[in-house]
Amino acid sequence: MAKDTVSAVDFWFDPQCPWAWIASRWITEVQQLRPIGVRWHVMSLAVLNEGRDVPHKYRVGLGFGPVRVCVAAEQKYGPEVLGRLYTELGVRYHHEKVPKDRATLEAALTAAGLDPSLAAAMDSTEYDTALRASHHAGMDQVGYDVGTPVIAVDGNAFFGPVVTPVPRGEAAARLWDGVLLVTSTDGFFELKRTRDRKPDFT
Repeated sequence: MAKDTVSAVDFWFDPQCPWAWIASRWITEVQQLRPIGVRWHVMSLAVLNEGRDVPHKYRVGLGFGPVRVCVAAEQKYGPEVLGRLYTELGVRYHHEKVPKDRATLEAALTAAGLDPSLAAAMDSTEYDTALRASHHAGMDQVGYDVGTPVIAVDGNAFFGPVVTPVPRGEAAARLWDGVLLVTSTDGFFELKRTRDRKPDFT
């Protein structure tokens, strides 16, 4: 790839997932050091886990509200607003630990320069068809035994990375180079070890 060629990187997220949030901050670090342009897309852990036997405590945190609002914003303003709305939601959910209620959605929309009345979409099924289409556009590329984030670049899609804390600077760039190396290997499926740390957002 020529040095001046920018690769489009598609990133599917559910704003409620702490691991996706860490990966999203990582990919924004990578964007400063590698020739990539990130395009943000919505997936839904609530959709992913429909019909599955998951613990009640986990299911309670998988609401449709935030992803519906993201899709509503995308439809009104275009996909380019998703990155900054995700940032505003992520800071509130994962750093400030505020409730995932309508007031928080309104505050995030306002901070992102978007219409706060879009928060009403949290309780509406109006955007669910578009939400599911966006969800499947990402998940169909990697299968349904994984979660978020899903990243696609240069015809290669994968789940992850699941990492904590956020890799910064050259460490972020080196991880990107390594992830591309292993995930672009034909027939490569998985590297994994048991998580022994909680998400660290520093």
